Amino acid sequence: MIKFFRKVRHKMLTENKFSKYLIYSIGEIILVVIGILIALSINNWNEEKQQKKVLNNIYATIKADLQQDIKNIDKIVNSSQPLEKDYLAIINKKKRRF
Repeated sequence: MIKFFRKVRHKMLTENKFSKYLIYSIGEIILVVIGILIALSINNWNEEKQQKKVLNNIYATIKADLQQDIKNIDKIVNSSQPLEKDYLAIINKKKRRF
């Protein structure tokens, strides 16, 4: 492919068709720029996809941690309810004495 373009350029320059060569070179530059822009957009798309995966992993970890925290809080609350009843009974007995 590179040989083909080299031959076309050489042919245009040897035939003194500078205007055609100029149009050809501008077209080639535009194609290169389009290729670079396509490559950049694919790269950005891949990076966004990877960032979404990372965010989803973080969200899943946070969700699991919160669920575990809720279970722990429920255990603490359930274990403290009998103590609360005992404390209230003691407080009520002391109030009656006074």
